[in-house]
Amino acid sequence: MIKDIIENDDYKSLVENQIKENILFLLKKNQEFSITANIEPITFNPELPKVIKDQMHKFSLFVLSNYTYTTVEINDGYLSFEAGFGNENFGSVVKIPLHAVFQIIVDESILYINSVATVDKFNKDFAKNSFNIFRNNPNNKKFN
Repeated sequence: MIKDIIENDDYKSLVENQIKENILFLLKKNQEFSITANIEPITFNPELPKVIKDQMHKFSLFVLSNYTYTTVEINDGYLSFEAGFGNENFGSVVKIPLHAVFQIIVDESILYINSVATVDKFNKDFAKNSFNIFRNNPNNKKFN
């Protein structure tokens, strides 16, 4: 069953490596590109204003060109870059787990597609979930 594959941690690692290699190849070739990514596990620094973040779709497009392209980095399983958002071009550093990259797009054509980006268990707020698990343990009630 496909769910058994795309929810498998080993398969997730395989996909992360494929995404990393594809992006490194594009960077080596000095090729600008776009990605769509699941925004649930993405961090923005500074955090985007609520009015901007609320307008983003679950799978949002990020165009990595011009200045943004020059800031692209891959470190520790994450793709990061600086980008401007909204009419005011609000600047933020975007940090995307590689597994959350859904598509890599070059010249309006899909180069790579990743089904793991759709898996909820990999894309939820782990810090929040960990804290809830901690709080729900009866031995930890004194910390509530």
